Amino acid sequence: MQEYSNAGIKDIIEEFPGVGKILERYGIGCGPCTVGICRLKDILEIHHLSKEAEVELMHRIEAEIYPERNIVVPSQVISKSTSSEKIGFSIPLQTLVDEHKLIKRWLAVIPVLVKDLDLTSTIAHQIMENGIDLIRSYADRLHHGKEEDILFTYFDDTADIFRVIYDEHLRARALVQEMLCALDEKNSKELSSRLLEYAILLTEHIHKEDEVLFPWLDSRLTEEEKTELTLRFAKSDKKLALDEKKYQRFIEELEK
Repeated sequence: MQEYSNAGIKDIIEEFPGVGKILERYGIGCGPCTVGICRLKDILEIHHLSKEAEVELMHRIEAEIYPERNIVVPSQVISKSTSSEKIGFSIPLQTLVDEHKLIKRWLAVIPVLVKDLDLTSTIAHQIMENGIDLIRSYADRLHHGKEEDILFTYFDDTADIFRVIYDEHLRARALVQEMLCALDEKNSKELSSRLLEYAILLTEHIHKEDEVLFPWLDSRLTEEEKTELTLRFAKSDKKLALDEKKYQRFIEELEK
């Protein structure tokens, strides 16, 4: 299996489709995942399987890749991944996950808001202005700022997964500029299109972070680093001085 341990999991599944089905039995959705940069050896590390499940899973994968070896698979001691349980994040990483929750609530109402959007309406125009402010101030400056300027500095951010995250942050910022132009020109169709694109982008982006990147990073941080991150996050929020409750009230009003 050594020759496959450093191989991309997407490449392995393409060559051996049965591997994807095996992973799904353990609650590991590498097949539909769009990140596509994990190696086989990363799977166990990222998805926090029990030792028994690790042994069982790797035997099943090896048997799928090398059927001629007649590999004996251990009797099934565990039928699903322990990662199907709620992931327990450290305090600083949980802070980022909690910020995602408010962002996801905004993403959820976008399709309703842009349906038949009319920016000549004062109310609609104000809602869009507030929504774009949430994206720029809360999602980008407060949240993405903590990721890029603080968290990612503890790692080699030239790795592929960081490149994916950075590229998506850049695309989100470009979309915001297009939104602002559309809002200024009262181009309802253009603004609707850009907001829907943003919703799709951020939904997948958050999934990558919550399910893959954050658990992976959290497992590599020392307790001292986690404590330091908590303090640095709080200091960053204080310096930015955003009224976070304002954005919560905005979303609650829209949901009503």
